[in-house]
Amino acid sequence: MEKKRIILAVSGASGAPLAVTCLKELKKIPEYETHLVISRGGGETILHETDMSLEEFTGLADVCYDCKDIGASIASGTFRTEGMIVVPCSMKTVAGIANGYSDNLLLRAADVTIKEKRRLILVTRETPLSQIHLRNMEYLSGVQNVTILPPVISYYSRPKSLEDVNFHLACKILDAAGIFVPGFKRWE
Repeated sequence: MEKKRIILAVSGASGAPLAVTCLKELKKIPEYETHLVISRGGGETILHETDMSLEEFTGLADVCYDCKDIGASIASGTFRTEGMIVVPCSMKTVAGIANGYSDNLLLRAADVTIKEKRRLILVTRETPLSQIHLRNMEYLSGVQNVTILPPVISYYSRPKSLEDVNFHLACKILDAAGIFVPGFKRWE
C-alpha cells in the first residue's frame, strides 16, 4: 500500500507543542507518511517550548528536510501530497505565503500546495492582530483550499489538562486536512 503524504511545517510562532501532538497522532495512522520542514525560528521555538531536542522532534516524522533546501522534493508540484499543515504559523510566514515570497522550503512548499490546489491549513498564532495580519489572512482565506485555523480552545470538550487541549486542537487541525483521529470528540 502506497502511503498518503502530508507535509507538516513548523514556523517560529508559539505553539510547538501542537506540532508535537499532530506528529504523534499522525504516527499512529499507518496510511500516512509525514514530511517535516522546520524554519530557523521554528527550531528555536521547539527548543524553548518543549523538552525535546531537535533530533527527537524530527524523529517523530518519516522524512525531514532542511528549510534552506529549496530543491527538495516537497518544492515540486510533481511530488504528490495530500496537502500541508503549518503549525504553528507565524505572521511572517502568513505574509510570505500571501505574497508568494518563497525564499525558503517552507514557503515554497506552501506556494506549491496552493498552485496544485491541495489543502493548506495555517494554524495562525498571534495576538493582538494588526490590520496587516488580518489583511494577509483575509486574502489567504479567499484562496481555494486554504484554511486559516487559529488554535482556539473548545471548552465543550471539557479539557482537564493542557494535553487534553493540545489533543483536541490537533484533532481539529488534522480533521481540516481530511485526516480523522480516533478519540476526537465532536460536538453532539
